[in-house]
Amino acid sequence: MYTYLALGDSYTIGEGVLLAETYSCQAVQLLREKGLLFTAPEIIARTGWTTDELHSAIAGTRLLPAYDLVTMLIGVNNQYRGRSTEEYMAQFESLLLQAIGFSAGRPGRVFVLSIPDWGVSPFSADRDRSAIGSQIDAFNGAAARIARQHQVAFIDITTHARMQGQPFAADGLHPAGEQYRYWAEKLVEQIIQRFPGQ
Repeated sequence: MYTYLALGDSYTIGEGVLLAETYSCQAVQLLREKGLLFTAPEIIARTGWTTDELHSAIAGTRLLPAYDLVTMLIGVNNQYRGRSTEEYMAQFESLLLQAIGFSAGRPGRVFVLSIPDWGVSPFSADRDRSAIGSQIDAFNGAAARIARQHQVAFIDITTHARMQGQPFAADGLHPAGEQYRYWAEKLVEQIIQRFPGQ
């Protein structure tokens, strides 16, 4: 059985949806259907976490010596709190290096998902949606460059999430299970290219 560590924030725990509807759990189910037998994901994530808060949580968590798959989606709360892109870049790279370490030094087993644009959600109706989108793009651009430098796959889910008509959870902010399904499918497309025998 393969092991999976998912790092992140509310998007990783699936705020507002059932555990089975989170992108990590849906990805595991899809992978099993393709013959890659994964255990349930081990998740280190909480609603509201920034990069530094995720780092602190990791430090206080007892983990396996190594994982076959590590995913990371983090940064929206840095943007929401008005943190700088420069700070995000430094903390994101530190987390990414940890993630590579958790995969036993195999960057091909680490996958970064882009930060969704919460500016398109019903929750943001009274906010400056253009500014939110621009800031999210800056964070994602930085994360994509850093991921490439370390030979880690960067998966764009932001473009799809910005399409009109995407479903949201009851809070009007977080995605519904159907959106997470798309994320899981995009993730699995990348995973099966990097696992033996696939």
